[in-house]
This record gives sequence, C-alpha cells and structure tokens, in this order.
Amino acid sequence: MQEHIISPPFWNLDQVPFATIDLAQARAQKDQFYLAAAASFVEIATDLYAGNLIQYFNGSDDVVDWLQNTWKHEEIRHGRVLREYVRHVWPEFDWKQAYADFFADYSRRCTVDALESTRSLEMVARCVVETGTATFYQALAAQASEPVLSGIAAHIRADEINHYKHFYGYFGMYSASESPRRLQVLGALKRRVLEARNDDADCALWHVFIASQAPKTADKAAFRVLRARLREQIRQHYPVAMTSKMLLKPLHLPQAINRFIHPSLAWAARRLM
Repeated sequence: MQEHIISPPFWNLDQVPFATIDLAQARAQKDQFYLAAAASFVEIATDLYAGNLIQYFNGSDDVVDWLQNTWKHEEIRHGRVLREYVRHVWPEFDWKQAYADFFADYSRRCTVDALESTRSLEMVARCVVETGTATFYQALAAQASEPVLSGIAAHIRADEINHYKHFYGYFGMYSASESPRRLQVLGALKRRVLEARNDDADCALWHVFIASQAPKTADKAAFRVLRARLREQIRQHYPVAMTSKMLLKPLHLPQAINRFIHPSLAWAARRLM
C-alpha cells in the first residue's frame, strides 16, 4: 500500500524560519489560521492529558518515562511552534485568552475515567489518536499554501508517526500479559473513531472561532459552516489508504480479511478528519 511521503525542509521544529513567512500570502488564507490555531490549542493541552496517562500507566517505568520525557515534550513543542506561527501571521488574535477559554472547557472532559478499561486497549485508543493526528498533519502539509506552515505540518507529521509506532509497540507489550480478544480490540478502535467527531479538535476550533469574531459570538450555525468547509479542504488531501492501514494494524488480521473489510475502514478513516 503506497502513501505520499512529504519531505520536510532542512530546518527542524526548534529552528523554524518564521522570518521567511510571506505574510501577505499567509494572511490571505484565513482558513489556515483556524486549522493552525486549533491544532496549537490541542497540542499544548497535552500537558493535562499526559498527566492522566502517566497516572494510568503508573508502575510501567519505561512507558511512563517515554510519556513524560519524550511524548509530552514533543507534543507541547508542536503546540508552541504552531502558536508562534499564529502569533507571527495574525498578531491581532488574542491567543492567550482564547486558549484559556478552551482549556477551561477541555479540562472538564479530559479525565482518567475516559480512558479504556485495560492498558492494552488504551494503547489501541492511543494508536487511533496518533493515526488521526499524523494523517491530519500530512493533509495540512499538502493543503497549506504557505511554505513555512506546510513545513511545520510535515515535521509534526513525522513525530506523530513515530508516536504511533511507540504506542503500537506498547500495545504489543501489554497484549502479551492481558491477551485482549480481537473483538475487544475492535471495540476500542470503534469507540475512539466514533468519538472523533466530538473530540478535542472540535472543542479547540469552537474556541478559536468564538475568539476570532468581532464582536465575539457563539453563532453555532456559522461555526458548522466553517467546520464543514475546513473538513472539505482537508478531505481533498486526506490519506485514506494510510489511515486505513494504521487503524487495521492492531487487529492482526489475515491479508484476505484486510481486503474484505477495507471499505468499512475507509469509512472509519474519513471519520477521523
């Protein structure tokens, strides 16, 4: 199964060339503001989510060490880079206040109780989340007309693919002792995919939308129009085959069955957008 691989620029996320941004070109693409700002909210809020995961996996020292010192650090770095991009291109946007409003809302729904019942199944859920983020950033890298934003998205995509590999490896480790049934794994996949339309990204986009209105307004009809337009733009570049492959991997199905259920997985892949 082939997938389009984007080659990031030679700079890295610690050395982003913000000074080279074509501000006129970037500001002409207002929809990219919504995508970048919402993504920055979700990534920086990883600090809270990481605390829940570290508590949940307490006692697994290798897992906790990676979550604390690698995964959380890289996710927050993604958010900070996207935040600086937004601040550079759209300085009139009150990022700090909008994020505070988002976090107050998000923190109420981000609890340990929302995690899966076993560690192996929670790692399945983590694989779904990383699938969604990796494929979103691949689509954003292809869709973004401004080169620096496209490069940022491509670099983040590479990190998210690596995170998926770690979570998948930990799923295998926990599966060795917990022996989850395939139907249980499928259930965890299904639950997380079905939650995708009401997930963190929608919460973040809602608060970016409200904060960007002058005067501020909670016009839900206008928000639904914006959300549908953004999804349609991302859909044009969305790597459905890549998403299906990543979702399928924890099930360890024979190749013949993989081909049989591919249409259902393509549907699931589109729900992650």
